[in-house]
Amino acid sequence: MSVTDLSAKAARPSKDTLGGREVQSGAPAMHKGQQTKAAIVDAALGLATQIGLEGLSIGALAEVMHMSKSGVFAHFGSREELQISVIREYHTRFEEEVFYPALRQPRGLPRLQALFQNWMVRTSTEIDSGCLYIGGAVEFDDRPGPVRDALAGSVQTWLAAMYRAVVQAKETGHLRADAEEHQMAFEIHGLILALHYEARFLKTPGSMDRANAGFANIIKRYGNEAVVSSIAARKSTKASKE
Repeated sequence: MSVTDLSAKAARPSKDTLGGREVQSGAPAMHKGQQTKAAIVDAALGLATQIGLEGLSIGALAEVMHMSKSGVFAHFGSREELQISVIREYHTRFEEEVFYPALRQPRGLPRLQALFQNWMVRTSTEIDSGCLYIGGAVEFDDRPGPVRDALAGSVQTWLAAMYRAVVQAKETGHLRADAEEHQMAFEIHGLILALHYEARFLKTPGSMDRANAGFANIIKRYGNEAVVSSIAARKSTKASKE
């Protein structure tokens, strides 16, 4: 599915999916070969978040997994396919930690806020380990090929889902009628990029708080004032009862 298709889908009612893919459950148990490959990908993902996708090699993974190079190679066929498998696994985990839990919230601002908060929780752990989306963009921004395509496709799918949440918030009346959806989604994405740069690279104290304040300001500027106040009041009442 292309980015154009995803953007068009975001403009009309849709099922609760990320990039058009419905939530799946009850996956069959993996065979031994699949389990071995999954373990290799898990180890490769751990390395990639520390040293980057370009730092991955069949030899390094073979050493980590206590396997022969030929044994690791047999599961992927090439270093490029290994990198793509890592990107897919990272995207799957991103969905499970950020996107799917947010679907428990009603459409509109509650879901949009949940997406951002889940994203922030994940980002807080990645300040030490590194974000594959951001790190990979630096490595492959000017390097065309299948790895870049896989990485860019994952990012575009996620951003389309965020944009769709913004559209739904406007459709439910939680945002002002004149709110520009693309601009709002762009600003939310910008907060995460700024947070990684400030917190991970510059080690700036208070970066997480500033990102949260930035999101609150975005909601204040684009939100329907009456609805925003009502949601805030309900949250406050719920918190006091707990």
